Amino acid sequence: MYSKEDIHELMAETKALFKGTEDIEALRKILRFHEYKYYVENDPLISDPEYDSLYKNLEKLEKDHPELITPDSPTQRVGADLNKDFQTVSHLVPMLSLENSYNTRDVLEWNGRLTGIIGRQPVHFSVEPKYDGAGISLIYENNLLVRGATRGDGIEGDDITANLRQIGSIPLSASFSDYGIKKIEIRGECLLNKQNFRLFNESLVQEGIAPLANPRNAAAGSLRMKDPAAVRKRKLEAVLYHVSFIEFEGKTHPEFETQSKTIRALADLGFKTPADTMKVFEKVEDVVQYCNDFESQRDTLPYEIDGLVIKVNEFKYQREAGSTSHHPRWAMAYKFKAREATSKLLNVDFQVGRTGAVTPVAKIEPVHIGGVTVSSVSLFNEGILREKDLRIGDTVIVQRAGDVIPNIVKSLTELRDGSEKEIVFPQNCPVCNHKLVKPDSEVVWRCTNIDCPAQVIERLIHFVSKDAMDIRSLGESNIRKFHDLKLITDIPSIYKMDFGAIGKLEGFGKKSVDNLRTAIEKSKSQPLNRLIFGLGVRYVGEATAKELAKNVNAIYDLTEMNVERLQQMKDIGQKVSETIFEFFHDAHNISLIKALESYGVNIKGIRETAVEGGLSGKTFLFTGTLSSMKRGDAEKLAEDHGGKLLSSVSANLNYLVTGEAAGSKLEKAKKYKSIQIITEEEFLNLIKSNS
Repeated sequence: MYSKEDIHELMAETKALFKGTEDIEALRKILRFHEYKYYVENDPLISDPEYDSLYKNLEKLEKDHPELITPDSPTQRVGADLNKDFQTVSHLVPMLSLENSYNTRDVLEWNGRLTGIIGRQPVHFSVEPKYDGAGISLIYENNLLVRGATRGDGIEGDDITANLRQIGSIPLSASFSDYGIKKIEIRGECLLNKQNFRLFNESLVQEGIAPLANPRNAAAGSLRMKDPAAVRKRKLEAVLYHVSFIEFEGKTHPEFETQSKTIRALADLGFKTPADTMKVFEKVEDVVQYCNDFESQRDTLPYEIDGLVIKVNEFKYQREAGSTSHHPRWAMAYKFKAREATSKLLNVDFQVGRTGAVTPVAKIEPVHIGGVTVSSVSLFNEGILREKDLRIGDTVIVQRAGDVIPNIVKSLTELRDGSEKEIVFPQNCPVCNHKLVKPDSEVVWRCTNIDCPAQVIERLIHFVSKDAMDIRSLGESNIRKFHDLKLITDIPSIYKMDFGAIGKLEGFGKKSVDNLRTAIEKSKSQPLNRLIFGLGVRYVGEATAKELAKNVNAIYDLTEMNVERLQQMKDIGQKVSETIFEFFHDAHNISLIKALESYGVNIKGIRETAVEGGLSGKTFLFTGTLSSMKRGDAEKLAEDHGGKLLSSVSANLNYLVTGEAAGSKLEKAKKYKSIQIITEEEFLNLIKSNS
């Protein structure tokens, strides 16, 4: 953006301005230049105190002459007031997800699909880093930044304009009019570079605050802070890499006809972009080779990246390829292999869940993997523990599968020196000392003591969770605190809470107590399916809870049903029906339900006649993350059109609707020829065609 001659001239002007000036525009120009050098190029040419001196001079001049303040002045980055809330705004164009690839075959198959759509045109491919940060959208109109938003659900995001104005690498104005552009929407990623993240975490530790897990979380959390001035202190950066909407005054400018030219034009306008790392190729085979070679360089970059993004370079072919409801067909993310590191197994803790399941959790020497410090790894059950032949003191290989879930791959047994200790699985509950049991048909040891403190807490956490009774002001930390103080002892005690005692606790003012009281009162009117799910009956998920609620007038009807009657309901098999029968024929559980009823909790169901619609007689199951709606909304949509929901893959399933990161259900469904595996877009088209 700045030539050598420009820099020499601007530095000369900078030195002159240190002596004082009444030229406001000159000060603004110089400050914008130094912001660019600091935030975009990471190459500051003056010290922080010198920058502050110029900044304060500008503040004084604008205070004396408020009529001369412009919206893109550097002083306008910091808002005067705190944000009370974030408004929801619609993106000009939906922010879709990316189709992922993990190997050469995926990329070649993607290219084959592209060729089938746009033919064998002279297509070029641009390749750029896939930044691991928080997605943002910026709108500029008549050269000025008018709005900035989070990605949100892809259709709508939170308006965080005030916070984004604090990020020095986001220009408050840019000369888009030089390209004949009237309005433009630009997508990008907010990041905290590795060095600033390390320094920020060190400052947290010094203040006695737990460090953040990774730069992505730090960036996302920073964008949602209430105080814009505090956001500025986080030293966030923004990399812009995509133009999603553009309105020209007249004809299209040639610099905005390809991805590579557009990124270079944005860089010339003062934006931080992947222009220096972007590559353009003619052959997809060269793209694959570059992706494979680049993976070894990921740690040399100043930012965390989790792959590369491959795009059709020409916009006309992008338009021809189009998009699904989930992702553009003209782009693909090439994800890097899961991160691995070696560590030492220090100990194994045995944790008790709400159903009494005892889970071994490995405690390892903290190790940094894929931007996260890992110190605990679940070992799931005794079988896994034995299968991996783990011992205390072992050197182990730890992997973050999909860069998310930590997993111990194996023990390096050849490094053992004889000091390692065998891991002994407990015979009694590590919390209440009750004898553990394990049915022959299961792999998990369980504590069957219903009053085990660990189970009580986990059941409470589940009962108040979002998908159960949804008592939003009563999260996990408050549950644990109230239980320790004996303000909550079991599920019914939630509804006879001593709000006076809570109001005396540190951090609980009148508003907090009122919000808690309101949330608890509101939960009493939740539909029966949420109560059934919240009670935590083994194997009863949300779909099964809905099925049970549809078939009763009140929850007590379930106490009169035998196993055979329960199995007549949709998708309730032998194992599930037996656990339901046991739960609703247990005197302790019936006493719990009666206590909830006495406090006003809804226990009535609606014996429902099947909804008639275009999907009547068809069964559905959803897996993965949907792009245009939440999974619960999609399930309701299927039911509203006569479809029935199943809770698992079986021969009774007609359609498996897949979203991003579809899990084991997809692999299982592939084994059934009778199951149709469809995308979210195909599901919506199915509804349209049958309405």
